[in-house]
Amino acid sequence: MMTIPVLVFASYADAFGARTVQVPVSAPCTVADLVSAMRVLPGGDRLPTKPLVALNQAYAKMSASVQAGDEVALIPPVAGG
Repeated sequence: MMTIPVLVFASYADAFGARTVQVPVSAPCTVADLVSAMRVLPGGDRLPTKPLVALNQAYAKMSASVQAGDEVALIPPVAGG
């Protein structure tokens, strides 16, 4: 078992009530496993089906492996004009 801190921004930070969410997961862990674990936390029901995730400052596929010490961030939808 490990705990991964996940950075959340904008509407995701509002949903979770914090800018960083400590997510307990089993090792080994993928991005998909981490997102699934976040869904059961308070506010996790507001995540989209496939949120955009950055792993160590690069966009990551759901199959990417997450290790203790990695920087993980959920990127909310962005509108522009």
